[in-house]
Amino acid sequence: MSQYFDIGDETLWNPSNGASRLFQRQVSVFEAELELSSGIGPMENDECQINPALFEIFVNALLAQHRGTSHAILLALSEGFTATVLVLAERAGIRVDWAQSGAAADGAREDVQISAAAGMSAPAEGRSWGAGLRERARELGQHMPR
Repeated sequence: MSQYFDIGDETLWNPSNGASRLFQRQVSVFEAELELSSGIGPMENDECQINPALFEIFVNALLAQHRGTSHAILLALSEGFTATVLVLAERAGIRVDWAQSGAAADGAREDVQISAAAGMSAPAEGRSWGAGLRERARELGQHMPR
């Protein structure tokens, strides 16, 4: 069994029911964290429609949030979800604002991990941060059936 994540008549992703359920639950978590709608609608008859305008706003806010932290646990918890969303955004033709997300590193950081041994952790280098997340999204995209 599988479910479909679509924009109009185009299927962006056709995951198994288990992967779909977990992804949808993570969508709810990140919608609450960002205080934004993802544009990912409810699953009805194994189909889910994505609103591209809302999804674009959500994707860019998610990317900025991910870039705005140096907390190792938060990054680990959000990386897979963020990479999955980036695959969907690419397939949907959504414009991802990497430059704006990179600029977020220069501003105040909301969640910073403090280590007793090393002090405050340093943010990832802008280029390597984006490259690493893009590579993770490319890897996931190879395993995400349409």
